[in-house]
Amino acid sequence: MEITLNKTDDLNGVINVNVTPDDYQEKVDKVLKDYRKKANIPGFRPGKVPMGYVKKMYGKAILVDEINKMLSESLVDYLKKEELNILGEPLPSQDSESIDFDNQKEFDFKFDVAFAPEFEVKLSKREKLNYYVLKPDEKLIDDTINNYAYQNGENVQVDEITEKEETLKGDIVQLDADNNPLEDGIKKENGLMSLQVMKDEDIKKQFEGKKVGDAVDFDLKKAYPNDTEIASLLEISKEDAAKVEGNFRITINEINKFTPAEVNQELYDKIYGEGTVTSDEQFREKIVEEIKENFKYQSEYKFMLDAKEKLIKKLDLDLPDEFLKRWLDATNKELTKEQIEEEYDKFKEDMQWQLIVDKIYKDNDFKVEESEVMDYAKESTRQQFMQYGLSYIPDEQLENYAKEIASKPEERRKILDKLAENKAVEFIKESVKVEEKEVSLDEFNNFFK
Repeated sequence: MEITLNKTDDLNGVINVNVTPDDYQEKVDKVLKDYRKKANIPGFRPGKVPMGYVKKMYGKAILVDEINKMLSESLVDYLKKEELNILGEPLPSQDSESIDFDNQKEFDFKFDVAFAPEFEVKLSKREKLNYYVLKPDEKLIDDTINNYAYQNGENVQVDEITEKEETLKGDIVQLDADNNPLEDGIKKENGLMSLQVMKDEDIKKQFEGKKVGDAVDFDLKKAYPNDTEIASLLEISKEDAAKVEGNFRITINEINKFTPAEVNQELYDKIYGEGTVTSDEQFREKIVEEIKENFKYQSEYKFMLDAKEKLIKKLDLDLPDEFLKRWLDATNKELTKEQIEEEYDKFKEDMQWQLIVDKIYKDNDFKVEESEVMDYAKESTRQQFMQYGLSYIPDEQLENYAKEIASKPEERRKILDKLAENKAVEFIKESVKVEEKEVSLDEFNNFFK
């Protein structure tokens, strides 16, 4: 098999593959013999089918299959051996001549390929990038303190409903049309009901000023239009909850009011450990540190976006656009040609950025250690759990989840790509002049609109 490359310009080329019977005949004959042994054809005993008949039935299909396998393997080996930095994958050439597998013995195949552009990444302290840091205002600090107070608050029993946000425990019974307990109706002893999530304001007003021992008749379906809430309140199925209608009566056994924790030394100690914070001033300073740290990810992400924009504009890498559009069309069947045209500029920017990241990574001999992969997988897992309100995950459990993620080839590739990008961005940060700028939360959020 002879493989040659003809570069048509700096970014495009054609790979020519010449295939002769010496390349494929032995493999084709071997497969035909296997078919003959296994073929179950009426009129012939197993293994006794004439070879001529087998060739007539299966010969062309086997020939095409074997040549396609050879082409795929040979192209991969050739690209590795020649160390060609191609974009996408080889595509059958648009000007290839038709192949006649019935009559030809020797075949010529052509594949279009696209090459990554040659370039250097040169940076200096004369170039500037901003690094945005959140400057918490008084409102954000106060909101964070209030959140801590609520997180550490507790329900306290009170004698009277005053705020219409209390939770009640009481005996609930279904009523008939005359507002008398319905015989064989739904009953729930000591049911737990929240006024805060009640939807109807007029019904809420009925509870204002009520005390333990008082009874209130109300339309349950109007108060809680959600069947799931009714099913939970009455401990019945969702199907039965959907059929509920008319009034219910609750006789109040207990009234609980949620009370945020007081902002004092007890709260400081509970959050940061005993004696770490001893004054309101220290507490606010600690809150500011936390807010800034929590926004560090957004700061890094914004810096990456700005670095990406700056280097793409600075280097202005030329890409083989027509080839890449063909490649996108061939490998993304869910995209139409119109969609590819519409989204191509964004794809091109991402491709340029990936080439820049790869160049920085290789030129500086960066390496991603296995410990970095595991640390990243752990942090990703921790963030996912936090989204569901689970702030504490045992280290052993976190380790197991991280190992499972890192063992999946696709997930591992994503982690390696992200860590490579992080190293490239860190290199950019060290190579240019970085000016730190404080911005408000609104300004920060506007960056991502």
